[in-house]
Amino acid sequence: MNELIAETLIEHDDAATAATRMHQDHEEFLVSPAEENTWQFRLHYGSISMELRDRRLKIRVFAADETCLSYMKMDVAHHMQEYLGSTEGISWSGDGNTSTVPVFFREITVVSSERITPHMQRLRFSAENIARFAVGGFHVRILIPPQGRTPVWPTVSGDGLLNWPQGEDALTVRIYTIRSIDVERGLFDIDFVLHPGLETPAALFAQTAQSGDVIGMIGPGGENVPEAANVMLFGDDTALPAISRMLDNLPEDRRAEVYIEVNGPEDVQALPAKNASLRWLFRAGRPAGTTGLLSETLRKIDPSTLPEDIYVWAGCEFSDFKEIRKIVRKEWGIPKERQLVVAYWRRGAEGDEARKEAA
Repeated sequence: MNELIAETLIEHDDAATAATRMHQDHEEFLVSPAEENTWQFRLHYGSISMELRDRRLKIRVFAADETCLSYMKMDVAHHMQEYLGSTEGISWSGDGNTSTVPVFFREITVVSSERITPHMQRLRFSAENIARFAVGGFHVRILIPPQGRTPVWPTVSGDGLLNWPQGEDALTVRIYTIRSIDVERGLFDIDFVLHPGLETPAALFAQTAQSGDVIGMIGPGGENVPEAANVMLFGDDTALPAISRMLDNLPEDRRAEVYIEVNGPEDVQALPAKNASLRWLFRAGRPAGTTGLLSETLRKIDPSTLPEDIYVWAGCEFSDFKEIRKIVRKEWGIPKERQLVVAYWRRGAEGDEARKEAA
C-alpha cells in the first residue's frame, strides 16, 4: 500500500515558536533533521515533517491509510491550536477524505444484550464496513446520544479537528474495547462493566439497551498485542476485554502470565489459555478500585526470576495504576519500551479523566 500524504502551510508571526514547541514536545520521536529548520517525527499513527522559512511553517503528514492520516491531521491541529491559540490558516491538501463525515466514524446498531457475569453486560452491535476496526488497536470511543433525541454526530472541519454537537445534542463519550469482531458479518461485541454504586451513563445504557438502538463509534486506537516473547498482564474487570483480545491474538510461540481482579468466582470468564497461565484475584465484596490486589500481587514477584525480555502490561483503577507504574519503572527498572501501564478508570471520576491524569 502506498503511503498517503497531506500538507498545510501556516503563515504566522509565531511560526518559529510553534516549530520549537513541536520539537520540544516530540523530541523523543525526532528523526535526525536533514538540514537547518527542518524536522521529522515518527509517531504511532504516522510521520510528521516540518520546514520553517521565516514566518511560514510547512507541515506534511504521512500515514498508511485514511484513518491514520486523519489522526495525524488532528494531532497537528491540536498542537497548533495550543501553540498559536487557533487553527486559523490550517487547510489540508493532498490525500485523505474530503467529506465532513469522519472516516473513522460509524453509526452502530444494537443487535442483542446479554448479562455474561453478574458484573458484565455484553452488547452485540452491527455496522457497515468495519474491517478497519479489526486492526490498529483494540479500543474505540462510543458516542451515546441524549435519550429521546435524534442523534447529531460529530463532523470534521478543514483543519482536521472534530466539531462536536453541543447543548441538548451533546454526546456522552466513553472509551471501550471491542471484545470480538466478525468483519464478514458486520458484527462485534463490547463488554460493559457494571459496578454497584457506580452508575455511569455508559453502564446505564448497557443495562437498558434494546435491539435496534443506535449509537456512534469512532476509532480504532490504543493497545495491540505486546511485541514480546514473554508478557505479564495485570488488570481488573475493565481490562478483561483487552486482555481477552490479547490472548486471542497471542502467537503460539509467545507466553503470557495473567493476573485479573474481579469480585468473585461468579465473575470468572473462560479465556484463551493455550499458551498462558491465568490467576484470578477476588475482591470478595469489597468495592472495586479499593483493594490493591493487583499491586500487592506484583510486589510478591521476584523480578530476578523473570525472563530478560519480559513485557509488563497493566490496565486498572488509578490507585493501582500509580503503584504498579512505580514498581515496574522505579523498583524493577523495566525500560519504557517493555512496559505499558494505563489507568482505565478512577473512582469518583467519569469519562477520560483518569486517563488524562495518567498520561
